[in-house]
Amino acid sequence: MTAAPAGPPGIAVLGSANMDLVAYVRAAPARGETVTGESFRTVAGGKGANQAIAAARAGGAVTMIGAVGDDDFGRQLRAALEGAGVGTGRLRTAPGPSGIAQIVVDGEGHNAIVVVPGANGTVKELTSQDEAAIGAAGALLLQLELPLAGVLAGARAARAHGVRTVLTPAPAQPLPAELLAVTDLLVPNEHEAAALSGERDPRAAARALLDAVPEVVITLGGAGCLHAVRGREPLAVPALAADVVDTTAAGDTFVGALAVALGEGRATADALRWATAASALSVERPGASSSMPDRAAIDARAALARPAP
Repeated sequence: MTAAPAGPPGIAVLGSANMDLVAYVRAAPARGETVTGESFRTVAGGKGANQAIAAARAGGAVTMIGAVGDDDFGRQLRAALEGAGVGTGRLRTAPGPSGIAQIVVDGEGHNAIVVVPGANGTVKELTSQDEAAIGAAGALLLQLELPLAGVLAGARAARAHGVRTVLTPAPAQPLPAELLAVTDLLVPNEHEAAALSGERDPRAAARALLDAVPEVVITLGGAGCLHAVRGREPLAVPALAADVVDTTAAGDTFVGALAVALGEGRATADALRWATAASALSVERPGASSSMPDRAAIDARAALARPAP
């Protein structure tokens, strides 16, 4: 059994920070349709910031690498990260607006999202200080809301320093072989897995993806997740029962919690169950970063371990 590290696992996150502009509606509008919303809120988000906050609340020592604008949203995003315990020394301030995401959440908790990159689009390369922050971590979390050149630079830096790279391939897009070659763990949802592999069945998709990366976790929403590694039978982990309010950032919560659990040296099955408990809690609350649970709450839900019906 692998011994847990003496302190909190060190996690670097290279990714986006967006201000989420969230409208809640009974039914999402169709093309050309106008509907009356039930409420509106602004919440710190972006897949990078979401994963950073999720990991920090789950108990990780987290450093955020990325960029915000020199506007009010940028100041609010930085404050939100710092308030969650995320280190922002490597979070740049770029001239111009911060990234934003327009999100519509319907009465069943499902969402539709439009992202405008803003300052995130300036992160095309790393500084030596960025690379040092990656090298000092135990894991690097990556997504695809930054320019691909920046993502690839981060993955290469992690590989050079022997740091585990965890890639969330969202928004879905074709991935260059050179990025997959320096990815240790790929965490797509079922739609992203199908887009990348050409296989609609998650098990078939996992098998296909293992040709490119050594380990895959496919998140399946209310059906839990599927873990696959070369040379072993896939492991299915069921979801936990949850009263769904808003599914925004459930996947990011899962990844952040999973990175912490793996960094603590937990067995893979236990780490996956713990991360599943975190995502179950997140869908019961509105918003992205505002929905992410702390470590005590995750421990309590994981202990219940009630399978979804």
